Amino acid sequence: MPSNILRASADAFSRGPSYTVLMPPEADLFALLRRYWGYSTFRPLQEKIVQSLVGGRDTCVVMPTGGGKSLCYQLPALVSGKTAIVISPLIALMQDQAAQLAQMGIPAAVLNSTQTSGEQSDVTKKACAGEYRLLYLSPERLARQDTITLLRRIPVAFFAIDEAHCISEWGHEFRPEYRQLSSLRVNFRDLPIAAFTASATRRVRHDILTQLQLRDPAKYIASFHRANLRYVARRCEYGEQPALLVNALRSYADGAIIVYAPTIARVEETVDFLEEQGIPAIAYHGQMEKEQRRINQERWMADEVRVLVGTIAFGLGINKATVRAVIHLSLPQSIEQYYQEAGRAGRDGLPADCLLLWQKRDAGLLAYFIDKITDAAEKERAWQRYHTIRRFVESASCRHREICVHFGETPKWTSCNACDVCSGLPAFLFTAAPTGRTRRRRKGSADARSAQLSASAQLSARVETPVPASDVDSDLREYLREWRRRVAQQDKIASFMVMHDSSLDEICRRRPASLDEIRGIPGFGEKKTERYGQQILQALAEFKNGARASALLEVKSNPAEETIRLLGEGHSFLEIANLRGRHVSSVVGLIANLVEKGELEFQPEWVEEAKLASIEEACAKLGMRALKPLKDALPPDVTYEDIRLVIARLRCAHRQTA
Repeated sequence: MPSNILRASADAFSRGPSYTVLMPPEADLFALLRRYWGYSTFRPLQEKIVQSLVGGRDTCVVMPTGGGKSLCYQLPALVSGKTAIVISPLIALMQDQAAQLAQMGIPAAVLNSTQTSGEQSDVTKKACAGEYRLLYLSPERLARQDTITLLRRIPVAFFAIDEAHCISEWGHEFRPEYRQLSSLRVNFRDLPIAAFTASATRRVRHDILTQLQLRDPAKYIASFHRANLRYVARRCEYGEQPALLVNALRSYADGAIIVYAPTIARVEETVDFLEEQGIPAIAYHGQMEKEQRRINQERWMADEVRVLVGTIAFGLGINKATVRAVIHLSLPQSIEQYYQEAGRAGRDGLPADCLLLWQKRDAGLLAYFIDKITDAAEKERAWQRYHTIRRFVESASCRHREICVHFGETPKWTSCNACDVCSGLPAFLFTAAPTGRTRRRRKGSADARSAQLSASAQLSARVETPVPASDVDSDLREYLREWRRRVAQQDKIASFMVMHDSSLDEICRRRPASLDEIRGIPGFGEKKTERYGQQILQALAEFKNGARASALLEVKSNPAEETIRLLGEGHSFLEIANLRGRHVSSVVGLIANLVEKGELEFQPEWVEEAKLASIEEACAKLGMRALKPLKDALPPDVTYEDIRLVIARLRCAHRQTA
């Protein structure tokens, strides 16, 4: 196997602590892999990691998103005949993994505070009886003394710490509750501990080993080079970003897309804007109702809507292979955050894009929040992360290489032919097509951007969007996707739990004619074949006889028209926000945009007369480009919403008189 694909420590299987060895005959691992997961081979590093854990070794694993980390502790748990305790920071992620394992016939459970006392009592009773192969806990739960007491009554095989970088203050997602995991070694001295993370620098890796007190651990570090991804960082001048986003989204003919926005308000504004442009999109953020988040995620996972706009709350644990692009609308806080989020693209190994459309104001906003940090050490770490991400987006060096070097990997190559530095910008990022939004641009910045794009155009030898070659019948794929959606709804589970996209595409290629042939499809173990095999054969027969997928009825709302209608009916901004499932600031932002374009008349009752006069006076003195200086200069009872509405009114008036 090439050295740039994986690296493992030379002493991975050297002498270690005297833990109980649970290792079965080697052939048994492959038999279990085939029976439960439906795969005949391991991915790079997986087999060695599994062997380390079933052999009783402390283990530290750094493996990029999509590398198959979860199997590395799930299979050893199955082999052990005991219970692996998995520590994970997200309840939804734990619940998804437990549900997937149940689909495969592997008993697993989650124990958390969202369960009723009766449910928790039932899980506790079964765990003590050794009925589960995996039990998922949060780090907060593990910190409780009653949990430690409970674990002493459970036949524990080992502990698996997911998202282990959260234990390090040098990590990009430090969680103080993770620090308490150091008590595992104190309370369970003879049990192996395994740490798993997708992104950790050398310093963070060292911190993980120290904090968890891992003893002579087997260390596995997969390469950070994702060769199928194209990294593109494009600085956007004022007003360019919306049009460039539309250009990008329209350039992808197939596959799902994730758009990351920095705030909840930007998420909602972006969804409304895209729908105005005729691009169906759904939102995902932490302040949505839990059920609505679940529905939106499932619709995206089932390909009912291709574009999901979310905050960084979206993505952890998402197992969707066919994401063709991840688009960031602001500067991430760190290289680690960007690598983890961008890495959700192209998990099927086919070409995919990671677009970073940042603006100068992003850097100012990051600096503003860093200045608010009171802890001196944490502020210093935040500034280091800030300077690193700024160097990354402004660098003239290969972006793939920059990422690898950041994580301590030194590639032998200097050019990747898969980033904007090495191959130029894609064609759809050269020009910002009109979107109906009016923005002013300073001549100097426009000239500078024009020169930069001209240079990039001369460099670019590949400007087309990468489109994965497909040997799959598109009609059959859509028919099976529809069948999968229907089954998932009946079983009340997510579509990917029925089967992953990669398995569905393989069925399209092979068109199995028997249950034995379905067992040969990657991802179909015994339990899944037993549950869905006959139904799949029936669906294939129906397709052969002429059945086709029914057209999905996409309800394309027009946020502007809907908002204007609700205003006409006399609804307040707050009422419109509630009716449309939006924040008030998002509704006001849309209304202000309509006023500025002259599509909606400003109403005097929106802003009190005295406030309106003071805002206009401040605008005359300070200008209208930035809101914060205006807010600071005005009385405390003047809101940002008031300022946005008055600025929209003034801009509309200026344009009409120009």
